[in-house]
Amino acid sequence: MCTLTGGLDSDGDVWITMFDSLTSRLQGVFDRLRGRGALTEKDVDEALKEVRRALLEADVNFKVVKEFVTHVREKAVGQDVLESLSAAQQVVKFVRDEMVALLGQSDPRLKGADSPPSVILLAGLNGAGKTTTAGKLALRMKSEGKRPLLVAADIHRPAAAKQLATLAEQVGVPVHTPLSSDTAVGVARDGVALARRESLDPVIVDLAGRQHADEDLMRELAEVSRATSPSEVLLVLDAMTGQDAVNTALEFGRHVPITGFVLTKMDADARGGAAISIRQVTGHPIKFVGISEKMDGLEPFHPDRMAGRILGMGDVLTLVEKAEQAFNAEQAKELEAKFLKDDFGFDDYLEQIGRMRKMGPLDQIMGMIPGFGKIKDLAGEVNESELDRVTAIINSMTREERRSPDMINGSRRRRIAIGSGSNVQDVNRLLRQFSDMRRMMRQFANIEHNPKAQKRLMNMPFLR
Repeated sequence: MCTLTGGLDSDGDVWITMFDSLTSRLQGVFDRLRGRGALTEKDVDEALKEVRRALLEADVNFKVVKEFVTHVREKAVGQDVLESLSAAQQVVKFVRDEMVALLGQSDPRLKGADSPPSVILLAGLNGAGKTTTAGKLALRMKSEGKRPLLVAADIHRPAAAKQLATLAEQVGVPVHTPLSSDTAVGVARDGVALARRESLDPVIVDLAGRQHADEDLMRELAEVSRATSPSEVLLVLDAMTGQDAVNTALEFGRHVPITGFVLTKMDADARGGAAISIRQVTGHPIKFVGISEKMDGLEPFHPDRMAGRILGMGDVLTLVEKAEQAFNAEQAKELEAKFLKDDFGFDDYLEQIGRMRKMGPLDQIMGMIPGFGKIKDLAGEVNESELDRVTAIINSMTREERRSPDMINGSRRRRIAIGSGSNVQDVNRLLRQFSDMRRMMRQFANIEHNPKAQKRLMNMPFLR
């Protein structure tokens, strides 16, 4: 049966700090290199031995590790490098460049058909997360202004069509589900025809999986591919399976025209070896990574950005993109006006906390800042629960108290503490921090609109 269903968008934004152990190990290697001053060939070999061990422990394919280390060493032991004053920095650069080359230079954007609709086939083994990925991808396409259609072509798992229909309703996109007598090829072909009639694009086809890559599965994938002429054939792989994911990719690649990969469960305890190895071993790029079970938990894979994060160099571009999604120019102007008028209250503060949290978990957002990993131990773990405490305290205030914090006296503070499950010291600390922040932001806003203040600032000794 062909059904068109719709529903509500999910909300939220998530990103993760992957490869934490690997990043920590590599940063330690780089710090020791930088502390040596001039480098010898022995220094480079010792450092690369540690890099090799760290990559192997992260479950990176051993052949990939061997080639990686060989290429870096060839560049790093040249006489002009070792005699340079910045030899350590150059070695780090060589490691970074080789990591980018390893992960690939691919564009995560999906290809489109010359004549719509474009067809995207999602293949993979059972349990890899194909159906959930289909829903996530549909939501992402919808957020880009497209009108995707989900097609439930997994006719072998009875609950697959129902699950996809539920996800389609959740993300607010139409879905085409099969009759009991339909074949996978028939469902996919009918879905494409429906999309063409209804001007829907792209068509995302959720195909059947198996416990292993058998001949029946490959034959069905090949038949659907021939019948629909897909723009993309994405293989969905479970990142937690490590090198088994790479082996699965090789097996599928021998039978069907894979164009890229989606790695799921990257929010779990995955060491990242599959992500680092798979492009080099298969020749195909990673297009997306699944970073949470939420419907918005699918992110494009940018190799250069990921290399920076693995090596502890941050990911400023992704951080900026997330900030732009959470804060628009009009909201920023409104916020600035409130600071200028000294009209910034706790309701505004709560709204800013909400926008910041939409960018993702705080420790992961902070991990995108270059060098944060080095100060993490000194600064302590970013405590997400502290924001929950702050939110509870603010929500325990009356509307008048949130608007005019100066009216909060001792008895009010005790009442707020009891209502929020905290203590008076917590309330006092929040009020003090809020007052300091409001004063500082007012000063910055005044400087921006006061040429004389700008001139005085630029003449201060520490800026000369």
